[in-house]
Amino acid sequence: MASGLIEHPLRRTLANEVHARPFEVIGSPCRVSHIALLGDETLFVAEWDRLLDLCRRHGVEPPPSTSFISADLGAFRLRWERHGEFSTYTFFRFDDFDAPFADTAFDLIPRGWLGELPGQMLVALHLAVETRERDPAGLAQAFEGNQLIGSRVNGGAGAAWTDFRLHGDGFGRALILNQSLTRGQTGRLVQRLVEIETYRMMALLAFPVAREATSVLNRIESRVAGIVTEMSSADSSSDERDLLATLTALAAETERLAATTSYRFTAARAYHAIVTHRIDVLREARIPGTQTVSEFMDRRLAPAMLTCRSVTERLEILSRHLARAGDLLRTRVDIALEENNRDLLLSMDRRAKVQLRLQQTVEGLSVVAISYYLLGLLGYVAKGAKALGAPVDPELAVLLGLPVVFVLVAVGVRRLRHALGGE
Repeated sequence: MASGLIEHPLRRTLANEVHARPFEVIGSPCRVSHIALLGDETLFVAEWDRLLDLCRRHGVEPPPSTSFISADLGAFRLRWERHGEFSTYTFFRFDDFDAPFADTAFDLIPRGWLGELPGQMLVALHLAVETRERDPAGLAQAFEGNQLIGSRVNGGAGAAWTDFRLHGDGFGRALILNQSLTRGQTGRLVQRLVEIETYRMMALLAFPVAREATSVLNRIESRVAGIVTEMSSADSSSDERDLLATLTALAAETERLAATTSYRFTAARAYHAIVTHRIDVLREARIPGTQTVSEFMDRRLAPAMLTCRSVTERLEILSRHLARAGDLLRTRVDIALEENNRDLLLSMDRRAKVQLRLQQTVEGLSVVAISYYLLGLLGYVAKGAKALGAPVDPELAVLLGLPVVFVLVAVGVRRLRHALGGE
């Protein structure tokens, strides 16, 4: 930099991020076809190859970005965005039309190209922008007689209708009336409507997961309640250890369930927040007799998201209950083990006392036995001395040696015991 300051390596990337995916500038009339395909990073190479192939077919140099494309391909315009777990493809055509959904932007795409796209289609929407206001009969015909959801948008500069249903071609439908919208406002309005549909469906991916998790939670909660009841009637440490093993297995299953659903529920909250924000910036005003998009989402999408949030909270509460029950049961098992250890120590103490008494008894007997053998040896020595002519009385020698030998043996045995005890 000219100032001599050291620039952060991410400064320019972060500064350009707010301009990375601009809204399209769209005139009227316009027909839009939008799809969202689920796919992980392993499909990205194949996806990018298909996009480059489409650009080359129409003689367009592909842009350098690998997460966003906005390109004019002649007969139609392409907008592609890569998100964390899905990609969106939006095609625009700008010729006049009478029936908004009879001919779509997809009709201009080379035959077979869509079928080669990797991933699974979750969202498919046809959207039309026109300046001609249709009567109720014309609107009903455009949406095959389904109940309409719509409102005045952008402070009354336009109106938008949809039915949030899949029609015979597998696509949803939306219609925008441009009364005084600028080209930039039209592009932002189209983008918001396709994002509402896309993120609504992405958020709803968590709902089947929540329903499946609910049945598992019901079973685990019922089992935990039964274990807590059994804890009060467990009459042995083996019963408590069995209950603790069962409780530990339930805790592991709960943690596994939380780990496998955490991402989906967290993503659902984020997607729902985006849907809510996109509806807020529509600045809806009621059309008499027609339900607004905001009201429809409050009645249909919000309960599903509350169910997902409820499952998340139940998982957290269940984890805490399992932890408390496990702590309580472990405390009881530990107390029972300590009581068993205490009883074992008391039994060992009693056995040690008995052993000490036996040892003392054996010690006395040992003194007598050793003294007896030593006195016998002393007698043999005295008899031998007498036989050699020494004036020694063997019986008197044994009698006089008895107290001396006994005392010496007793002292020696005691010192030996003390010496071994000291070691």
